[in-house]
Amino acid sequence: MAPAGHGYKIIDAVVNIWTEEALRQRPGWGADFFAGKMKADRDMVSNAISLEQMIDMLDEAGIDIAFLIAARSGRPGLPGCYHMPYEIVARACEKYPQRFRGLAGIDPYTGMKGVREFESAVRNHGFVGAHLYPHWFELAPDHAKYYPFYAKCVELDVPIQMQVGQSMIYAADFPCRSVGRPIALDGVACDFPELKLIGIHVGIPWTDEMIAMAWKHKNVYIGCDAHRPKYWPDAFRKYINSFGQDKVIFGTDFPVLPFRRTVEDIDDIGFKPEARRKLMRDNTARLYTL
Repeated sequence: MAPAGHGYKIIDAVVNIWTEEALRQRPGWGADFFAGKMKADRDMVSNAISLEQMIDMLDEAGIDIAFLIAARSGRPGLPGCYHMPYEIVARACEKYPQRFRGLAGIDPYTGMKGVREFESAVRNHGFVGAHLYPHWFELAPDHAKYYPFYAKCVELDVPIQMQVGQSMIYAADFPCRSVGRPIALDGVACDFPELKLIGIHVGIPWTDEMIAMAWKHKNVYIGCDAHRPKYWPDAFRKYINSFGQDKVIFGTDFPVLPFRRTVEDIDDIGFKPEARRKLMRDNTARLYTL
């Protein structure tokens, strides 16, 4: 049975593109990591998913729009690292402009060349924001190498998502340090009070620290993806349902979490109707000016 209707469609702000073309760009560790460590469905993560199949899954879950990530995971040439070409995500968004938006991954080691590529993705290809995995570069979010990208986000008036909390061992030959403590957003938010910062992946195991950052700074938000809602910390559930209802956006990190089951988990929590609507759509629509 599909999730119950609430009179509005959902926006999923954190989704990995999984087409054959996209999977050819990814290294070989993906299926074992997602199915093993993250308990994703092995059949799903081991096989390509066409855009049309993804849209069917989105429809089943009541999701209207998905943000597709053109991830830049580490420095190409190092073990396990890869860049998803912006063009792959751009073509998906051009094919189905009512269903997909693009997020441009950033690699701090690309310097101003990378800043210009990111700017072109936003200005010329309709990307709606930036995306960052700090642990792949072993540089905390407050490192100076990111600052040109943050400044460009402010100039373009687009948010940046970045993974906070613990990293995992993705590729066995390239273990990543957990550099994304949420407290590292404090200095960034102070230096860039106009920058819309979204700490994705809940901040686990430092969820209280992530909540503190979102409470302190009006420009800091939380993405609730990658961790099944059924197991969210109680403090995070209470935050969404009360004084943090304007500060959290919905995501799955698909295929880490399947669309329909994630929505069903959230409905089982029983958030107040207004808090659920803000989480599932309104906050993202406001942040990304959709």
